[in-house]
Amino acid sequence: MPILSGSASLTRFNVTPPDELDFESEEFRELAPGSEVRESIGFLPFEPGADYQIGVNRWAFRVRIDRLVTDATLVRERLADLLRVEAEQSGGRISAAKRKELKNLAQEELLHKARTVSNITECVIDGSVLHIATTANNTLGKIVLLLRKLGVIASFKTPWIDLGEDDAESEIMEVYGPDQSMHGSSFLKGLIGDDDVMIEPVEGWAKLATHNARIAISGKVLNDVVGYVEDGAELLAAKLISADLVFKLDALSFRVSGLSLRRPAMGHWTERLDERLEQIDSMWELLDTKYSELRRPKRRGRILTSNPPADGNRPDDTPEDDNVVAFDTGRHGPS
Repeated sequence: MPILSGSASLTRFNVTPPDELDFESEEFRELAPGSEVRESIGFLPFEPGADYQIGVNRWAFRVRIDRLVTDATLVRERLADLLRVEAEQSGGRISAAKRKELKNLAQEELLHKARTVSNITECVIDGSVLHIATTANNTLGKIVLLLRKLGVIASFKTPWIDLGEDDAESEIMEVYGPDQSMHGSSFLKGLIGDDDVMIEPVEGWAKLATHNARIAISGKVLNDVVGYVEDGAELLAAKLISADLVFKLDALSFRVSGLSLRRPAMGHWTERLDERLEQIDSMWELLDTKYSELRRPKRRGRILTSNPPADGNRPDDTPEDDNVVAFDTGRHGPS
């Protein structure tokens, strides 16, 4: 997935990298013909022969993952033959464990006909933040494990993790990922009617969870989103727009996809990368700032008059200024 060009998908991590990183020790190596190894993963520079370190506490690299994939049709055909033979020998009953074993055997037999599937993901370590240009959990996990071999320990970066907030609960659904939280859904609801970051009103897209189902809607979604939220639905993801950017936000994990960035001016690839990273940092800063603003406690209760009681105390029935309000959706409709 790209950071340097095209629209980007991004996941952030907090990292504390060592002073030196030896990417060459874990460089990518292609799968040898006839090898029984089914997967190879390693680092590549952004361009052949380029340095991995491009500044003070800044490294740019790509991670390539090659997998051998057998043809599904051939595997099914060979598995059918193996199952037929096994049924004849066992009297017709084949356990699930035996079926899985035979499927693995069929795949191994057909490895010599397997094709190689490659996936290359661009990454940047910028100070204490790691940007990985994908939102796919499987790929993220492999990259994090690979970086650990270099002494880079990465942990998910989201506003609620950075602020040390407790888990949020929902009556509708549960979250499962280590970075996921219903705080993200509440945050996305709080953006309804916001002036700086808003749900795309014309060519929009959103995913919601109701008591009965999960739904996805597209087009002029704002009225529908407001209606579902007012009925108690959780807002899971949406296409957002700001003054300069358009992107989709997966609220539960605070991951971004389809981020459209300005085309950088012609120049050396490090200069173009710097320009792209400035736009990416600006987007994250906008979201983090907006999250903090919406999390601030709001005053509730009676407005005191300009002439308070002589003793200076508040009336007994005036609620205290507790941290009681966060993410007031306000039931806003389109303007």
